[in-house]
Amino acid sequence: MTITVDEAPERERFEARDESGELAGVLTYQVSGNIVVYTHTEVDARFERQGVGSALARAAMDDARGRGRTVVPMCPFLGEWLDEHKEYDKIVVRSTRRVK
Repeated sequence: MTITVDEAPERERFEARDESGELAGVLTYQVSGNIVVYTHTEVDARFERQGVGSALARAAMDDARGRGRTVVPMCPFLGEWLDEHKEYDKIVVRSTRRVK
């Protein structure tokens, strides 16, 4: 399966689609100045465990790095993904406080 990820800025999200164009998952964000907060990642159940979440995470992080943005990973999935992808550490801000 081939997954492509594109940004949909009018919806404030990245969208992953399969080769037929079907929406497989999204990663939502909010931008404030030079800071991007990644808020939620959701993968359709039919596409779970096929790398869709990782494709979304990598596309979003590469986009932030390319734009010189600072990343705040509120999304638990992205936070865990970043634990395994230290190449993005320089642009990630983490807090020990929880947002309710």
